[in-house]
Amino acid sequence: MLDRNDILETISMIREECLDVRTITMGISLYDCQSDDEKRLSQRIYDKIMFHAKDLVRTGEEISKEYGVPIINKRVSVTPIALLAGNLTAGGAVRIAQTLDKAARELGINFIGGYSALVQKGFSNGSRTLIESIPEALATTERVCSSVNVASTKAGINMDAVFADTEMDMVAGGISGRAGLCNLLSLGHLITDGNKQFGIMPVQRGN
Repeated sequence: MLDRNDILETISMIREECLDVRTITMGISLYDCQSDDEKRLSQRIYDKIMFHAKDLVRTGEEISKEYGVPIINKRVSVTPIALLAGNLTAGGAVRIAQTLDKAARELGINFIGGYSALVQKGFSNGSRTLIESIPEALATTERVCSSVNVASTKAGINMDAVFADTEMDMVAGGISGRAGLCNLLSLGHLITDGNKQFGIMPVQRGN
């Protein structure tokens, strides 16, 4: 049975301390969208996101109304696009980012994540393509979030990826001067060796 004081405390947290749910996220696997044809890949990605996430915003609003707690962001996270980008050019990868952005905009969600590469163990063709495309992809979209995982405890640090990220920063600087750059997160897990700790700290860039 609910205690009266607990109820009053919750009300106080919402009214006075701005209690909210920061984000709800729907994960969508895109593995079955694979295609050697860029247009077909893009269409499959768009169709799957639109089908599975069509009720995400409405459901979030209903939950928020039912429990009286604001939900600030509705988000979709998809399979890392680098895993699907093996046959794409950098321009093709940018068009996939724009497809993600289009789906997010039409669904009314705040962010869509997954324009990402996992390179802690090394590069693939898809990850190289995606990393090359990130500055333009983020400059030409509004709701796409991108990340590059360059390290893990087991694999260590991929220094080639760190160097590539540095080069990308230089390119992004030029693009951001024209169009703005947002939502890039370069991730690195802390690496431990006994009492020694070393790694790459997360760095976030925004408008």
